[in-house]
Amino acid sequence: MLARVVSHISRILTGIEIHPGAKIGEGFFIDHGMGVVIGETSEIGDNCHFFQGVTLGGTSTKRAKRHPTLGNNVVVGAGAKLIGAITVGDNVRIGAGSVVVTNVPDNATVVGVPGHVVAYHDPGDDTVLKLPDPEWDTIQQLEQRVRELEERIAHMESEPKEKGRPRPHPHAAGEETP
Repeated sequence: MLARVVSHISRILTGIEIHPGAKIGEGFFIDHGMGVVIGETSEIGDNCHFFQGVTLGGTSTKRAKRHPTLGNNVVVGAGAKLIGAITVGDNVRIGAGSVVVTNVPDNATVVGVPGHVVAYHDPGDDTVLKLPDPEWDTIQQLEQRVRELEERIAHMESEPKEKGRPRPHPHAAGEETP
């Protein structure tokens, strides 16, 4: 009962809600804590770092493991939501605003909604292996195609009038009227 009273008073004073049943390791740090919520069956490893608005949320009201388990040295960006009885490995970085609903392996960087691994960090030699990102590749291809079509249109507008094809309106390209 005393733990719940302390939890409620702390939430009012700090804007941070940590359920008294949560297990938290040494060196846990909450930076700009307003809006941080840590659920009852959450487990947080040593030396983890949360930014504002992070939620370790559950997916059920049953009295079973229903909140995330985080390994050691995990950094969770502002507004990230980790939902369900998932496991997040050691040395993981979760980007701001991500929604993580699946397990995350050690040394991974996760971003997006839903969260997906975009890189792995090798702590042995401090290198980062970037993974393919099909969404980013598609965006790059579309931007390239738009550039090509704009060049094609500009070329067509600069050509002299040919038989059967009307000349573009003189003011269409932004020319001023005399």
